[in-house]
Amino acid sequence: MSELEFTPTPEQYAWTFGGVAPIHEVDPGTVLRLWCDDAFGGRIRAVTDLASAVLDPRFLNPQTGPFAVRGAEPGDTLALHLVDLTPARDWGASTLVPFFGGLTGTDRTALLDDPLPELTWIYELDRARNTVTFSARRSDFSVDLPVAPMLGTVGVAPAAREVRSSLTPDAFGGNMDTPEMRAGVTCYLPVNEPGAIFSVGDGHYRQGEGESCGTAVEGAMAVTLIVDLVKADTAPAPAWPRIESDDELITVGSSRPLEDAWRIGQKEMISWLSALHGLDRLDAYELLTQISLAPLANVVDTNYSAVTKVAKAFLPRAEAYGGLHADLRARAASL
Repeated sequence: MSELEFTPTPEQYAWTFGGVAPIHEVDPGTVLRLWCDDAFGGRIRAVTDLASAVLDPRFLNPQTGPFAVRGAEPGDTLALHLVDLTPARDWGASTLVPFFGGLTGTDRTALLDDPLPELTWIYELDRARNTVTFSARRSDFSVDLPVAPMLGTVGVAPAAREVRSSLTPDAFGGNMDTPEMRAGVTCYLPVNEPGAIFSVGDGHYRQGEGESCGTAVEGAMAVTLIVDLVKADTAPAPAWPRIESDDELITVGSSRPLEDAWRIGQKEMISWLSALHGLDRLDAYELLTQISLAPLANVVDTNYSAVTKVAKAFLPRAEAYGGLHADLRARAASL
């Protein structure tokens, strides 16, 4: 496997999906070793750093990339296997931002309530114990939490030359903020433009489902991933992002209202089960009703994201995308 190591300089970050020329072109099968900054671009380092003072809303969620994949054409499926996610700093940050979050008035849920006060929390990383420490700001309380690294943003260029903010999740992936985007999974995304034009970023050292206040334990991340490609004549591209782990099939829908995001994920899982097992869609609907889990990904972004998960243990053995996930796991083990 060929390898590319890339650490972007600040002027090389992408701030959108689509509309940015690729920084590198890679072949399918390439291993990428990347450095990704946090959603704040490293500008929040202490509890005295407030979002309104140090952040420019035009420059949030810096993306590492984009990368073009040689031979990728619209209708193909991009496969990104996350081999390793390792915190790249010894601290992470989380904030309360005025009029942003799941339990405050926002620009779209317009209320007469005053904004929540700005606060910043810094989580110190203990690498030996693999924990981050929550220290309350207004109470005498602290607790060590297990590190659970994930990527908030994984996405390709949208269709029809559309350009979308790196804060947005949609059918192209993007800022889905699901804890399922962790090491050991394979993410499948539809190729909409020649080269796929994908980027990754928004490292989280851990995040609860829903990302309630709008920010996780945001931290820079060292990312190792393998890029691969499924051609359209082998299998049709998914309409929405799919994730495969050793034990589960996962779909992600993003929309507003939240129930529409859930509906997208459920419908996509029905399509996946139908293709894998030859099920009529109504039989797949009935089966899904009995075996699916539906955790939230985010309820704070420009679109909300909802996940549908099905355990492989409930299903007869079937190889999604010709067993590509297992093949990528084997390749990852050799690194």
